[in-house]
Amino acid sequence: MSTTENTTPTVGAKAQARFVRITPMKVRRVVDMVRGKNVQEAIHILTFAPQGASEQVLKTLKSAVANARQKADQASVAFDERLLVVTEAYVDEGPTMKRFRPRAQGRASRILKRSSHITLYVAQPERKDGGR
Repeated sequence: MSTTENTTPTVGAKAQARFVRITPMKVRRVVDMVRGKNVQEAIHILTFAPQGASEQVLKTLKSAVANARQKADQASVAFDERLLVVTEAYVDEGPTMKRFRPRAQGRASRILKRSSHITLYVAQPERKDGGR
């Protein structure tokens, strides 16, 4: 008997929020709080986090959970949202809009309006014992 027959199939999904108009540095602070956490715990953390980026990360996390539920329904696999864990979470830099602000003595200074791509993966951890 191979080892793949003993493990239960894992349900995992991915969600992306692209071109979010928040700087990647600010979003990374929020994403670092939920990486590796249980989904329910991560939702509670993001709900009460004071950072503005937590709303976008929460929206992306809920989308990833819905994607996992949909994948489980299509594969006819038992799905329990309480077992999901944020396995991967990262923020990439999106395109930067460049704007100019007038300054003294006819000069101009550049303003960089940065954007982010938020990616979250959720999955049920594999059980090696095959139990509940």
